[in-house]
Amino acid sequence: MPANRLSMRKIKEVLRLKWANNLSDRMIAQSCNISRTAVANYVERATAAGLSWPMPDTLKDVELERLLFPGLRKPSLDRALPDWLKTHQELQKKNVTLFLLWQEYREQHPKGYQYSWFCDQYRSWLGQRDLSMRQTHRAGEKLFVDYAGHTFPVIDPRTGEIRSTQIFVAVLGASNYTYAEATWTQALPDWIGSHQRCFNFLGGLPELVVPDNLRSGVTKAHRYEPDINPTYLEMARHYGIAIVPARVRKPKDKAKAEVGVQIVERWILASLRHQQFFSLNDLNQAIQRLVMKLNQRPFKKLPGSRSELFHALEKPVLKALPIASYVYAEWKLVRVHIDYHVEIDGHYYSVPYRLVKQQLDARMTENTIEVFSKGERIASHPRSRQKGHHTTLNAHRPEAHQHYGNWSPERFINWATKIGSATRQVIEGVLHRQHYPEQGYRSCLGILRLANTYSDVRLEAACKRALLLGTCRYKSIESILKHGLDNQSVVVVEESELPQQHENVGGSTYYH
Repeated sequence: MPANRLSMRKIKEVLRLKWANNLSDRMIAQSCNISRTAVANYVERATAAGLSWPMPDTLKDVELERLLFPGLRKPSLDRALPDWLKTHQELQKKNVTLFLLWQEYREQHPKGYQYSWFCDQYRSWLGQRDLSMRQTHRAGEKLFVDYAGHTFPVIDPRTGEIRSTQIFVAVLGASNYTYAEATWTQALPDWIGSHQRCFNFLGGLPELVVPDNLRSGVTKAHRYEPDINPTYLEMARHYGIAIVPARVRKPKDKAKAEVGVQIVERWILASLRHQQFFSLNDLNQAIQRLVMKLNQRPFKKLPGSRSELFHALEKPVLKALPIASYVYAEWKLVRVHIDYHVEIDGHYYSVPYRLVKQQLDARMTENTIEVFSKGERIASHPRSRQKGHHTTLNAHRPEAHQHYGNWSPERFINWATKIGSATRQVIEGVLHRQHYPEQGYRSCLGILRLANTYSDVRLEAACKRALLLGTCRYKSIESILKHGLDNQSVVVVEESELPQQHENVGGSTYYH
């Protein structure tokens, strides 16, 4: 293997330690961080070349290399040298390999260099490039996405308040074609929306999207098996792409994104630093103008520009966008309560009663709530913004108030009766107030369980006060107990004086 100047210095150190310090091959290997075999090889070559220590000052590294490695020859000038830039660009095309390119080179130049030399020289040329270029990315394969570390201010024209915007950056692997935009947050809706607008900007889809381990996209970072956010994963399935997060503590995995972020910060954000913006839309229009200028700017070390490489290499191989855009939806794990409803944003939606106490997946769009059990949709409702209310399908209810899961109106009433008549009236009122009695189960259970914290006696007293005040709800009764108001009377009322017919009581026939 050819030795460079660094290896010549190391070889000189090996010979010094061997001949001047009389160290063993093992100790020299440890000192120089090379193998014992390499130490022995260098000493043997130096001895065969007639060298000794100290070596003459006039012996240059080039001459030393010739003496130690006489078999190495410089490339012959009569042999054609490959175009390494073209080789690098061709490697970015699908299914193209170094061996294939070498074969094509030898077909054009039968007296050209051997495959091993071809590979060594290409890697040597590549090693002199920037880190982001040294990685070979196939055209149309990877889109790297991340947020810039710097934010950009937008002024509210009405209040003068300054809000910081987040800068989303995406870079295609093969061409470095760049996209950037500002959003208010890094939260999931903005994260998904930025991806959609980026895909539209590109006019097609890559095979893979490589995000950094951002919380919005990756629920749990892991070197081998990161957990992808369900909404992010659903978006990927809609577009037919794969999400492959950058590995933890693997900077090369995200070199493209980091370089892209740095370029956006220096060439776009820095250019806008003296301008003031009063809306997110105005800021994004300015960013898009500079993004276009950035993509058309010539490379420093390569011919052409990002835009030229994109249209020549990547645009033709990007997958087509789907006809329908992705409809944003969030996912949430929900548990079915004893009233066979699940809670989403303070509203309660019914599911089949047989699923009581089971954990299900809820999919939430702007207008629809869907509930899934083991991947099968078992309920769908229009989304409601009314907190504390119920949306119930009659088909989800047990037939004829059939007892299920050992819960029924009668059980709550019997439980309340053991505590006291006021508690019974409160529970009957809660059940009667609902369109379906089961919709009151959650409140009933909460009220009756207050006895575990405050005792039956105090709960009965709190229910008496609640009946007198007309506030027979869980939060009201809990507040009475929490502040000790159950020991204070508005009016002294004997139990016999409590109203026997409350407006919320439907009578014993209501539940049969």
